[in-house]
Amino acid sequence: MLDAAAVPFEAIAAGVDEELAKASLCAGGISPRNLADALAELKAVKLSRRFPDALILGCDQVASLGDRLFDKAATREEAESHLRVLRGETHSQTSAAVICEAGKPVWRHIDVAKLAMRDFSDAFLTGYLDAEWPAIGGCAGGYRLEGRGAQLFTRIDGSHFTILGLPLLPLLDYLRTRGVMGQ
Repeated sequence: MLDAAAVPFEAIAAGVDEELAKASLCAGGISPRNLADALAELKAVKLSRRFPDALILGCDQVASLGDRLFDKAATREEAESHLRVLRGETHSQTSAAVICEAGKPVWRHIDVAKLAMRDFSDAFLTGYLDAEWPAIGGCAGGYRLEGRGAQLFTRIDGSHFTILGLPLLPLLDYLRTRGVMGQ
């Protein structure tokens, strides 16, 4: 998304054990919104301490149905299980972006999109997984909206960019105010 929007950046892994951090945060009963925000901030702060003169963007996304969180599926069977639970329901995709400078957060935006998944047939689910696995293994909730995953839904309320994992428009606005992007 950043490339497509002509945002200059360098991708660097934060070196955060996300699973450990997530388990710790979830043990305290954190909301999906606050979880996405905390993980995005954790990544940005860690890298910002290594590169104090740079603007560091950390992002995270959480798929949820009520209190249940949906991680990226490790197996096709897990993706199928996620989609069976989400079928016929409206769930949320929460995306958080945090920018740090000199080890401190200077900007953040958290956005939530609501997705109403249709009550598709088992045959459709099998065909979908045949066509999309393993590509959807890296997707929270088990779908890619920019692919065949669009066929899973009857209604979407919220930003397309949020669903893809980054609240891009508010980020671009902030970068313009900081002079990183042209006015």
